[in-house]
Parts: sequence; structure tokens; C-alpha cells
Amino acid sequence: MDSIYELQAELCKVFSNAKRIEILDTLQDGEMSSGELAQKTGLNNANLSQHMAVLRARGVVINRRDGTNIYYRISDPRITEARKLMRAVLLSQLQAKGKIADNLEAVA
Repeated sequence: MDSIYELQAELCKVFSNAKRIEILDTLQDGEMSSGELAQKTGLNNANLSQHMAVLRARGVVINRRDGTNIYYRISDPRITEARKLMRAVLLSQLQAKGKIADNLEAVA
């Protein structure tokens, strides 16, 4: 059986691709059709389908079919919270680096 660390690492792989993060950002406000997602992210249908397969396999998004349309939504609101938290950490790091760079320029 996989350890909790291995399972967590597998889930975190979802966040290792910029387009998948963009897809999750796009879905944060609610359900969207695959056509809408493709249009908003600039992905072609085949590429979007590949990313959605990864997101579905990891249980990050769920889908429903309505006729010929497929609609996606984030499976758990904590996914959005985790994504926002990671972005906040990144922004803090970038700000700190900017301050360090500013301080180095002032000393030089």
C-alpha cells in the first residue's frame, strides 16, 4: 500500500503544470463546459482533454455529461484554497527577493 507521502506527492503533481493550474483558476468560480474551458485557456480540445484526464484521475475535478457537452467543476473547495495558498507563498517569496535585490543595489 502507498504511504500517505506517496499519495500526497501524486496529488501535488497536479500543481506541477502551469496549464493545469490555469484550468483550476478558471474553474474556481464554478462549473464550465469543455468548450468554454478551451476558449478561456487557449488550449485545443485534444490538449485540454489530456489535462482534464490527469485532473480527473487525481480526483481534483469531476465531470458530468449533458448531451454532447461535458461540464467540469472542482471536486473540493479546498483545492482552490490550496492553490491560492501556494500563490500567496510564491508572491511573498518574490517580494522578499525583490527587497533583497533592492538592498543589494543600495549597498553597491
